[in-house]
Amino acid sequence: MKTIIVALLFLFAGLGSATAQKKPVDKTTKTTKVAEKKEDKSKSTGMKKDGTPDMRLKENKDAKKPIKGPLKKDGSADMRFKTNKTPEKKK
Repeated sequence: MKTIIVALLFLFAGLGSATAQKKPVDKTTKTTKVAEKKEDKSKSTGMKKDGTPDMRLKENKDAKKPIKGPLKKDGSADMRFKTNKTPEKKK
C-alpha cells in the first residue's frame, strides 16, 4: 500500500514538473523587437517627452549644470549653504 502511494506521488510530481516548462520563444519576433529598439535609440534627440534631458545618454551626463555654491572635498554640493538648497527656477 505504501509503495503505491509513493509511486503515485512520484507520478504527480513528474507530471507537475513536465507541465511547468515554458513554451519556446519565437525567435523571429524577438529579433524584430531588438531591431526596433536600436532604431529608436538612433533617432533619439536626447530629451524626454516632458522636455528634460534624458540622463541615460552620455551627452547629457557630461552637460550637467555647474553647482553655484560651495562644494565639498568630493565635488558635490555642500547642502549646509542656502545657495545649494534652493533649486534654480526655469525661465
